[in-house]
This record gives sequence, C-alpha cells and structure tokens, in this order.
Amino acid sequence: MKHSAQGAAGTGTRTAAAAEAVRVPAQPEAADVSRGRNDRGRTPGAGRPADGARGEHTHGEPPAPGSSGPGPFAVSRPRALVQRSSVRGQILDALRSALVTGELRPGEVYSAPVLGERFGVSATPVREAMQQLALEGAVEVVPNRGFRVVERGDRELAELAEVRALIEAPVWLRLARTVTAERWAELRPLAEATVRAASSGCPASYAEADRAFHRAVLALAGNEQLVRIAGDVHRRAQWPPSGSPSVRGRADLVTDAHQHTALLDALIAGDAAAVRALVGDHFTSTL
Repeated sequence: MKHSAQGAAGTGTRTAAAAEAVRVPAQPEAADVSRGRNDRGRTPGAGRPADGARGEHTHGEPPAPGSSGPGPFAVSRPRALVQRSSVRGQILDALRSALVTGELRPGEVYSAPVLGERFGVSATPVREAMQQLALEGAVEVVPNRGFRVVERGDRELAELAEVRALIEAPVWLRLARTVTAERWAELRPLAEATVRAASSGCPASYAEADRAFHRAVLALAGNEQLVRIAGDVHRRAQWPPSGSPSVRGRADLVTDAHQHTALLDALIAGDAAAVRALVGDHFTSTL
C-alpha cells in the first residue's frame, strides 16, 4: 500500500530539479513543500508551455538540418544524467511507499495533475506511474477523474500470505539442501538491513529491505520467473488493508526481521530441522 528511457537534453536542468523534488511528504500537510515551482510556466528559450507537450521529459532533439545558431533543442553541453525513466521510476517508488504507509488512502481518488504539483513535475510521469500501479492491482482507473486506491480487506491479505507461503517456502527448503554456507553468508548484510529498517519503525523502509532480502534468496534458485512472480505477490501483500495505517506494527516488523537473521544462522549451520521450523513460522506469521 514490484515497474523507455530517452535523454533529456533540452530540459535537463529543469528535469533534474523535478527529480530531486520527487518525495512523498512524511505528513500530508508537508505536501506543499515539494511543489516549489510552477510547471505551467515557460521554459526559457523553449517557445512553448513547459507542460504543454507530452514529451517534455523525454526528447532532446538536435538542431534542424541547415539551421544557424544553436536553436532551442541544440546539444550545447553533455546530455543530462537524469533521464525520463528516472523521474518516472522515482515517482513510482514514491507512490509505492505512500501505499505502504497509508498516505495514499484506500478508496480515495487521486488525479495525475494534482500529484504532479505535489511532486513538482508534470502530470505525464505521474500518470505513467499510476498506470503501472493499475497493472499491479494497487489502483483502478476512474474515467475523467484519476485513479482510485483499491480497498482491500484482511481476507485478501491472508490469501496473499498463503500464496507467498506456497511459492516461497518449498524453494527455501530446497535451497537449504543445495546452497553452500558461503553463499548464505553473503546474504548477511541484506538480512541485517531488514533489522535496521524494522527498528526505524518506517513501514516503507522495511518493505523495501524485506523484498530485497527475499529476492536475493529466491535468486539463488536461478529462476527469473520465480523471482518476478514471488516479488509481485510479496509487494501486494505489503499494502495495508482499508482503515489501517500499516499492515503490522513496529514490534511485528522487528520480529519478522530477526527471523531473517535466524534463518541465515540455521542455513549456514546446515541445521535442516531448524530451517524447516523457521521457514514455517516466517511464512505463517501473517496468515
């Protein structure tokens, strides 16, 4: 509550500023801080409204053949490092975090232009990010209004947790028999990162660290489709139900994170019985 890229030469400076502004405020009342600029103004030298073209963040065009002088789209300096996909990706990450924290509330309708003002960018990358979330089942399109955050209940979360257990648990147990202790030890930093994120009390930070750890474990199976499908289910399971600020409280997150380190200890030690018990606990604690 887990996704194209062309250069942004002519408007690189403005796009970089927009990318830096992509942040979901910790509190709703802080939203105005991130606006900071008027996207409906004119870009110097562009000769057209900055928000008037859909390709605003995508196209850096060379001067027309035979033209004299640099022209508004001339490449007079190195191409900007920030690409349109970066802006869209940052907004998508910010919206996903807002879903996990409950800042985007289930049942509420949000328009791309309004969110664009909040992030300090045009509506186009916001709309594209929202369309991706619609494909993931997080929001649904409301014609002529925007996107409504899908309302989900405890039953759907329980079903997602069960699907995760059916997909991941057997893979963990198989990997416990085939992966070396040295390979498991390489995942220690990711497991410890989940503990730090859980201790911070930030649901979005923990959600990201949790997915990173599980993704790394499943990657050991060498099955890209498994990683992709399990990751999608995992992300959906992290969205809170309607009327709840978060799926679980800080204490539950810390307990979940410490299970990661305990699992690694058992896997490194080759303790099959402990691994089986811990895997069972880990994937049933949210059912």
